[in-house]
Amino acid sequence: MKKVFEKDFRGRKLIIEIGELAKQANGAVLVRYGDTVILSTVVVSKTANLLSDFFPLMVLYQEKLYSVGKIPGGFIKREGRPTDNATLAARMIDRPLRPLFREGFKNEVQIVNTVLSVDQDNSPEMAAMFGSSLATSISEIPFDGPVAGVKVGRIDGKFIINPTVEESEKSDIDLTIAGTKEAINMVESSAAEASEDDMLEALMFGHEAIKELVAFEEEIIKEAQKEEMEFEKLEIEDELRKDIESLSSDRLDKALRIKDKLEKYNEIDKIKEEIVNKYKEENSNLTDEEQNILITKVKLVLEDVEYKLFRRIVVKEHTRADGRAMDEIRPLSTDIDLLPRTHGSALFTRGQTQSLSITTLGALGEHQILDGVSIEDEKRFMLHYNFPQFSVGETGRYGAPGRREIGHGALGEKALSRVIPSEEEFPYTIRVVSEILESNGSSSQASICAGCMSLMAAGVPIKAPVAGIAMGLITDGDDYQILTDIQGMEDHLGDMDFKVAGTRKGICALQMDIKIKGVTKEILKEALAEAKKARFKVLDVMEAQISEPRKEVSKYAPKTYIFTIDPNKIKDVIGRGGETITKIILESSNVKTVTDANAVKVDLEDDGRVIIYHTDKDIIEKTANAIKDITREVEEGIIYNGKVVKVEDFGCFVELWPGCEGLVHVSHLDNKRVEKPSDVVKVGDMILVKSLGYDKKGRLNLSHKLTLPKEEK
Repeated sequence: MKKVFEKDFRGRKLIIEIGELAKQANGAVLVRYGDTVILSTVVVSKTANLLSDFFPLMVLYQEKLYSVGKIPGGFIKREGRPTDNATLAARMIDRPLRPLFREGFKNEVQIVNTVLSVDQDNSPEMAAMFGSSLATSISEIPFDGPVAGVKVGRIDGKFIINPTVEESEKSDIDLTIAGTKEAINMVESSAAEASEDDMLEALMFGHEAIKELVAFEEEIIKEAQKEEMEFEKLEIEDELRKDIESLSSDRLDKALRIKDKLEKYNEIDKIKEEIVNKYKEENSNLTDEEQNILITKVKLVLEDVEYKLFRRIVVKEHTRADGRAMDEIRPLSTDIDLLPRTHGSALFTRGQTQSLSITTLGALGEHQILDGVSIEDEKRFMLHYNFPQFSVGETGRYGAPGRREIGHGALGEKALSRVIPSEEEFPYTIRVVSEILESNGSSSQASICAGCMSLMAAGVPIKAPVAGIAMGLITDGDDYQILTDIQGMEDHLGDMDFKVAGTRKGICALQMDIKIKGVTKEILKEALAEAKKARFKVLDVMEAQISEPRKEVSKYAPKTYIFTIDPNKIKDVIGRGGETITKIILESSNVKTVTDANAVKVDLEDDGRVIIYHTDKDIIEKTANAIKDITREVEEGIIYNGKVVKVEDFGCFVELWPGCEGLVHVSHLDNKRVEKPSDVVKVGDMILVKSLGYDKKGRLNLSHKLTLPKEEK
């Protein structure tokens, strides 16, 4: 039976419908937020894979272009692979939900959000997060929710929840925050150099709104929740646990104190492998299934021992795995101009994490076209992140970028986009690519640092240098320790990955993922303060390498020339079917096709701006002159030097410049009477003519006679 729940949330209707749609799913919720409509469903498998070493959760965010009245582009007129926006939305929903599934639960769970209708002023991503949490909470799944999320903006110093499109354009903070009623457990933000205090205030403001939404979910759960399912869990016998702990504790403790990453990991793997093999040999009489279960238990205990030892070393002994102080950054080094033919390149190394970032400049017309449900349909600044397996000394999958690569690239893009010059200041499409060559934690922040330096090396006039740092949190009971510049093991075994990027003036991007149920205001405040100190240290090193953007772009980058024409003349420059502009490009560049690498690029903007790109200034000048010739206006009464291009009985035609011809009537060829124009001029002659203006039919009339000295009477 259909049930409807309604709430006025900050001046907007939030309506929840349960019981009518997708009734065969374990949980299904239709969320109406304004005119945004999301169907959130959850399905759980009936059996668990107890031998799995991870919780099999899949979260999907499926954009349907009919939701915004669009037909998909391309030849295949149906939705294909997820857009980057859909991938990021799915990750954003996954992150706050994943830590709240019951420990030991290994049944596969799939959460699918179908975007049915989009009202851009009412966030479909936040509606989907609400629906995902609620659908899971009312199902049989053992889930310690609910959670909710909101967006926070700030206009003229005043915070607002879930800003509209118009409000977002004015806002200097773009914050997405999720959490339970007790604490925040996911943050994603970009900001126009916001202070740490302002960002903390925004987080707390958002959490108050989250509490309202969670309370609304709890009302619905009371009426609609199904009985929690019983699930199979791998139980580990106390005797087995004690035996493994006695065999491994001392050895793993020593291994965890090894400073070198590869040596440490190799030693830990060696210890685990020896203990696993010992149990295999001692229990060779078991069936394959029984032995697999036993070995899984052994591995789980070994992981638990490593986890607890690591926590004790950090929190109780105040010792880090590589011997650093808690607020110490790993050794930093930088370099620029490693690649001679790229437009800008930079190398940033922090300990065993290394990013080589390359900046490429292109014409505005080379921007990325977006085919999704968001209001944004193009992008002129892009940051792409690549993580090859050799960066961690392993073999692995190579192919299209995964969720991790897309997510890390988006974070770097958020951070640097806040300092990218406007299109008017710097009329280029800008692409930064971060190639991770080595990784031991915080490669996304290394990408921001290297990307920033490569932009400056390429001559992009950024507003200020940006650096990033990753903070960590290790808890042990009521005690905790915040770590600066976390490495891979501290991320893997820790409780929080808190990334902060910004300038000396303030924060440009923020991202937080946690594995516990939430973090307090005090922890966030301390982490932000420590991140600021670390960021300034990183900026010192970067600025010692390159302190400001270069004044000119690389000789291999396209140069620009910008001028303005009458917007009504754009059609004349383009010509029928693009014939005129194509001819200009081919002749100016001396190429055979406009797709030739050496062909000049021309962007014609609706406001009359003409932007020409090429590495050769002579080609730019030739192209500009050709366009100016088409769009130049002949001024009445002005004398021009023209070329005779045709002679007729009634006069001659004179070309003032390519594409502009006028008639000199026979009566205006000379002061005296002319019988035959060919007696006075011939094709190819250069003569002075005075403009008489245009006649009623739009024809240009010229006079040679009026440029001649008057004969004395």
